[in-house]
Amino acid sequence: MKKRLWTVLGPVLIAIAIVGTIMLAPFHAGKLSESTVHNGAVSLSTNVLLGTRLKTQALSTNYVPFVGSSELSRMDPFHPAVLARKYGRDYQPLLLGNAGTQSLTHFVDLQSVIPNVKNKKLVMIVSPQWFTHGGQRPDAFGFYYSPLETSNWLLKAKNTLADRYAARRLLQMPATKGNGVIHAGLLNIAAGQPLGKQRALIAAQRRILQNEDNMFCRTDLVNTNSARIAKAEQWLPDEATESELNDLAGRIAARNTTNNQFGIDNHFFADRLSHGRFRRLRGGQRHFDYRRSPEYSDFELLLNMFAKNNVTVQFIIPPVNQRWAKYTGLSEGMYQGAVTKIKNQLSSQGFDHVLDLSQDGKRKYFMQDTIHLGWRGWVAVDKTVKPFLENKQPAPHYDIDKGYFTKDWQRDMTSTFPMGDTDVQNEANPEATN
Repeated sequence: MKKRLWTVLGPVLIAIAIVGTIMLAPFHAGKLSESTVHNGAVSLSTNVLLGTRLKTQALSTNYVPFVGSSELSRMDPFHPAVLARKYGRDYQPLLLGNAGTQSLTHFVDLQSVIPNVKNKKLVMIVSPQWFTHGGQRPDAFGFYYSPLETSNWLLKAKNTLADRYAARRLLQMPATKGNGVIHAGLLNIAAGQPLGKQRALIAAQRRILQNEDNMFCRTDLVNTNSARIAKAEQWLPDEATESELNDLAGRIAARNTTNNQFGIDNHFFADRLSHGRFRRLRGGQRHFDYRRSPEYSDFELLLNMFAKNNVTVQFIIPPVNQRWAKYTGLSEGMYQGAVTKIKNQLSSQGFDHVLDLSQDGKRKYFMQDTIHLGWRGWVAVDKTVKPFLENKQPAPHYDIDKGYFTKDWQRDMTSTFPMGDTDVQNEANPEATN
């Protein structure tokens, strides 16, 4: 009987042992080809965002993280990636984000990036639309959730206010409940306890996940965006001043905004809003409010991480299409209140590089659609981002304030909430952020 069992199960057990050994053994992957990094940097692929291999290799050269959400996919001829490639800039954008990515996702998925940008620069587009009443949508977080990057963070997490807050927020996301090892580690950190015996299990799991990323990170890196960028470059002259780029942006935009009264790109309007669909949205945003949200404390996780690693960050706050906002009833006063709150959170802690475009939504050809920059909007971004990245910047002096992790700041409507000696008992928790 034993011999028969071994005949049946032996090969299976041996195969499992071999696979397990292979997955747990260090996998020394060679360098990705330059073309793979070139395509992957602008692919907006989830493989790139969730993994570590391509990101870390790109950042070991002249790539700079451009962190944001859906606006990164608006690749007209004036998009940062197009301008950088056309004019052979000293930097090339590594686009990190897509529709649905917000502060909590970026906090997790930047864990492997941070060592490579320590004492360096980063560009981040912060959209006030992230700061909704519920904050990060669990389904969107789940789509971009990286167990590998979460493992990276858990193995270096400590009993600090920021790490306890991060663990509690991650525990609110259903995506983290599917992995018992990570879930147990998050519970420990949330409670202010060390990982203990979980550390070895998390380290082993990270090794497996890292090997998977090393082997498969090149899949799904279709060069669609590289082709779009190459096509967009053809619209640009070999040399151009900012004024000439702005004029060209106006001419191109004029040809592409002819089928609607909102200054929206023809293709976007035809695909999303034509045949009377836009009429159903009249007044539909009059109750929106971005001034109260758990996103403010999620955003603080990023600021805390940037400060700890001395990263000099250029923040960009985009506008909304003013004609569209008026049509849907989105309050300009509310929007500016949220912008003021974001800017106060930045400036009070030493983040001085902030490009506030929030009042430019009324400028002609500044927006590509309802909420996304395009044409002249991207030219305005380049006017600030290019010198920021090409010129040496003063060393930052950050002063992180624990008060921004509190539920009082999340709920504050005045944008002048007194920070400093905030009671630690006011620390934000899962009950407070629901």
